[in-house]
Amino acid sequence: MRLAKLIGLWCLCAGSLTSAFAETPKLVLQITVDGLRGDLINRYKQNFSDGGFRYLLDKGVYYSNAHYGHANTETVVGHSTLATGAHPAVHGMTGNVWFDHESGELAYNIEDPAAPLLASRETAEEGEQIDPTQRLARTDGRSPRALLVPTFSDMLSVYTAGEAKVFGVSGKDRSAVVMAGHTGKAFWMSVDNGDFVTSSYYYEQYPQWVVEWNGMRKAAQYSGKQWQLLLEPSQYLLHAQDDRPYEADLQGFGRVFPHRYAPANNKLFYTQVLVSPASDQLLADFAKTLIVNEQIGQDDVPDYLSVSFSGVDAVNHFFGPSSLENEDVVLQLDRTLADFLDYVDETVGLKNTLIVLSADHGMAEMPEYMTELGYEVGRIKPEEIMSIANKVGREQFDIDKVAKVFFRPYLYINEENIIAEGHSIAEVEAAIAQGLKAHAGIAEAVPRNELEATEQTDVIERIRNNNHPQRSGHIYVVQKPYWFMFESGPIATMHGSPWTYDTHVPVIFVGKGIDDENVSRNVGIVDVAPTLSALLGISPPAGAQGEVLTEVVD
Repeated sequence: MRLAKLIGLWCLCAGSLTSAFAETPKLVLQITVDGLRGDLINRYKQNFSDGGFRYLLDKGVYYSNAHYGHANTETVVGHSTLATGAHPAVHGMTGNVWFDHESGELAYNIEDPAAPLLASRETAEEGEQIDPTQRLARTDGRSPRALLVPTFSDMLSVYTAGEAKVFGVSGKDRSAVVMAGHTGKAFWMSVDNGDFVTSSYYYEQYPQWVVEWNGMRKAAQYSGKQWQLLLEPSQYLLHAQDDRPYEADLQGFGRVFPHRYAPANNKLFYTQVLVSPASDQLLADFAKTLIVNEQIGQDDVPDYLSVSFSGVDAVNHFFGPSSLENEDVVLQLDRTLADFLDYVDETVGLKNTLIVLSADHGMAEMPEYMTELGYEVGRIKPEEIMSIANKVGREQFDIDKVAKVFFRPYLYINEENIIAEGHSIAEVEAAIAQGLKAHAGIAEAVPRNELEATEQTDVIERIRNNNHPQRSGHIYVVQKPYWFMFESGPIATMHGSPWTYDTHVPVIFVGKGIDDENVSRNVGIVDVAPTLSALLGISPPAGAQGEVLTEVVD
């Protein structure tokens, strides 16, 4: 009798919880397109289908002048800001990599040895040599523990007493992990084998549906095939931008269409898959499989699914955002989105779905391309930054190796050496910053000790918003517009600056009660999470600094 009463009470509580969400969407679908600069949607919209980007533009509120308020516009920084509504000074993800003062080494943003990756394959394919303990289940684990504040998805979990299903999926690990937050589950594509993998933070073993999806080896099916243009060449705005000498050839992938994928046993095959529309198609297929197997959006308690597409960003890095490859990968993503939204409509119902689409950062043009257009720029190597700093240390302070490490955009200096020679940290920082600003291609070099006193500009404000006392470096280095500041290698262009081509991204909200509107006023990406929270009637994330967008929430 007592057990029956307890069961009855539980059912009553569950029923009350369900009824509380009767008017809310069944699914919050957050779509993030890695590297989709804010102008690209308008640039290519003449060739969009009816069901992808055009559907979102026609049905929702489109913010065409949305910008990030931080300086280091990198993947994990942008995704974390989308997820938390906070700047990196609060959420702590100041860059894809930062210097860990405790270990004395560079640290990857979501690396966590306490959460090792789960091996996605137990046996090798015929003719394939695999050591699953080394290649497929490396000990450099992944978790969201370094994210210092809750996400919107965390707040949804709290509000629904853990009833909401929360997932983040992406072609990149960091994109999936931070969007899923601390309470959700994350999967991402492995460039080792094309499987979608996760870590022990989320599971002790893979769900059976993931095992079955990975067992189909869908990524390997691109082996030996070609990335071909979606349309006839004459239909493309950038049809003449197919073969430029400064584009990167990824180990035989080529600079000209069609791009041929290497055999699946080639060590760079799965990287080639990532640098193409194939990665977005695989991600959408995996997300569909997740929806049906995890029963996403099938009750009145709202679920959350983050889908972060990585193909546009990867293509940009090798071919540039003004390439034929960029135009085609965006158009192919448009078709992938259309198909995915059709599936959401069939399984959940678009009328029951709240959608927000944005990007984690923009992208700079290649410096060689800008020079062709008449805007002369160049490339700055990290060793140049280190050399200038060490020269200042020797000549002005008689300190050998004053620079510890430079990992864009931060220069870290040897505090121990400076103190041992009787100098102040602030004094040495200021001198190095002056030396850096005299170098060709450097627009700003801002010591953290002078950050609050420096005259306010948009760039300085973005650097302040990026500053975290434990993770940021001693001097923030900003290249001049369109100058390239990255390690030497095959990368053709890079994002990560505070200039508007890197901060500008689209923001589109679509859902029940949201009218279609094109808004050109300047808004911040920190506004996305508070707006999602307001739409569901829940508290915004604890560290949120943005405002509710009034065009979306009446």
